[in-house]
Amino acid sequence: MEGRLMSIDEVAALLRVPKGTLYQWRSKRKGPKARKVGRHLRYDPADVQAWFRDEKAA
Repeated sequence: MEGRLMSIDEVAALLRVPKGTLYQWRSKRKGPKARKVGRHLRYDPADVQAWFRDEKAA
């Protein structure tokens, strides 16, 4: 693993969406990839950036 993982709060702030939106996207298998670390969701910044690039191109 390279670098620091992002919390759901950080990703929500970055994308300017509510945390609830990220939870909904996850349940629908949309949005950036998230992984469980214990009870918490964590995001790899590279995955968030890749998802954003792909969404922008679509």
